[in-house]
Amino acid sequence: MTHDPHQAAPRDAASSAAHTLRQRPIPVFPEPDWPALTGRAILGSTEPLVPMSLAPPPIRVFPAYARMDIPGAVNECYVREGVYRRLLAVARALPHGMTLLVLDGWRPWRVQQYLFETLMEAIRDANPTISEQDLTARTREFVSLPSRAPNAPSPHLTGGAVDVTLCDSDGLPLPMGTQFDEAVPDSHSAAYEGRNDLSGSQRDARDNRRLLYHAMADQGFTNLPSEWWHFDYGDQLWAHYQGQQGLNSAPVYGPAELDTIESRWRRQL
Repeated sequence: MTHDPHQAAPRDAASSAAHTLRQRPIPVFPEPDWPALTGRAILGSTEPLVPMSLAPPPIRVFPAYARMDIPGAVNECYVREGVYRRLLAVARALPHGMTLLVLDGWRPWRVQQYLFETLMEAIRDANPTISEQDLTARTREFVSLPSRAPNAPSPHLTGGAVDVTLCDSDGLPLPMGTQFDEAVPDSHSAAYEGRNDLSGSQRDARDNRRLLYHAMADQGFTNLPSEWWHFDYGDQLWAHYQGQQGLNSAPVYGPAELDTIESRWRRQL
């Protein structure tokens, strides 16, 4: 079999780029200033929600909450069209054999409420004497307040927030140190940065997080510091962290709803 340099070069380039990204630490950002970020005026967008299952390889889709039988969860991962195209660009830049796994995107308000209340009760059960203020703060570390307010929607309700991870050539998620949605300090994106006591598996997880973080950042996404899997584009959380990096960006995505046959007929009539 003859060697085709035109096929090998992109793979080699992607592998080299991935190696470089794994050497770059994840920057440390403060937790969101929710009152400040929800005060950012949303410009608005007519971009539709599109299903990630339309995407070709190297993207995989696993709607985690539907598979967990979370009440109200949809068996699809919807995102805004602009987010869809950026996720494709991220996946295509990964080394050969590696895929981007999408776990969640647009999230119905009912699901957001269920997640918030369930985590709040779990924290309360583990800390019976915790104050209501600290309880809310601990809960919001991993789940934002359920809100359908036009001027302050929950990030996942906009279609601009997405939860992702990386998979190997067999479709199995790469080690990231914690599971998706694990509400522990090690889930913070930069939890393994600046440490000299990491085990071999933790170093692997750190490097995989770096690759994911920088691959997403290269396509304009920002990351929620408490969750290595959560990224945003176009919503208020994204605009907030763009500002943290000295970029003056206005949010464009407000609350979104799926286009049902009923809503379509009502518009047409």
